[in-house]
Amino acid sequence: MADWSALQDELRIWRSEGLTLPLWWRDDDAVSHTPALDQMLARARHLNMPVHIAVIPKHADQSLVDLVLDEPKLVPLVHGWAHENHATQGRKKAEFGEQRASLLGDASAAIEQMKALFCTAFAEVFVPPWNRIDPDLIPHLPALGYHALSTFTPRTTRLPVAGLAQINTHVDPINWRGGAGLLAPDTLVFRLIQHLQDRRQGRADAAEPLGMLTHHLVQDAETWAFTQDCLSCLLDAGAVPLNLHGAKDDLP
Repeated sequence: MADWSALQDELRIWRSEGLTLPLWWRDDDAVSHTPALDQMLARARHLNMPVHIAVIPKHADQSLVDLVLDEPKLVPLVHGWAHENHATQGRKKAEFGEQRASLLGDASAAIEQMKALFCTAFAEVFVPPWNRIDPDLIPHLPALGYHALSTFTPRTTRLPVAGLAQINTHVDPINWRGGAGLLAPDTLVFRLIQHLQDRRQGRADAAEPLGMLTHHLVQDAETWAFTQDCLSCLLDAGAVPLNLHGAKDDLP
């Protein structure tokens, strides 16, 4: 498994410089209460850290609703509408990544369905499937009731439009191009250290919560072990876990 010593060294520099690392956890593609979801929840409890589950509104069922309403460690987010690929041939997969007449309607239907399912027990954060979104849709999200947008890679601005914060994810342990197992642990740790150095040295937004991205339905034991060890290393070094539910007026 991974050698965490270099990451621990970087985190010691953060502490010595009085820097704070906000940390959050996003997990995509939740639909039902499954054994895989239970395995993830057990890890969240062990870490004493909330996990923000990106729920596919069109397909979410009552078993998931019942679990969320009984488990404060699970914080639902809005994961598109149906998680369907609408990209034209030859382009990367996306549900909200290209101009379509139904983009605005689908984004509206998604948050309304989440209200019907979870009432107020969800965070109004839009997570576009495949982390791709048409820039023309973003200015309309606040009027629909969204308070934040989450994709992947470091944000370039905290507020892409007035009333909408950007809170991305930065660490994805899955090797999507190589069979969906664990990416080389040393590569993952190296990239994370580089990102933390970019933050510390002013090349990236140090105030953005560092985001761990998981997919409970496809992660194997090795990938989960890395995820838990990585989060533990960050938390042990003083990273501050965040819960986005109810934080709409104070999103970092």
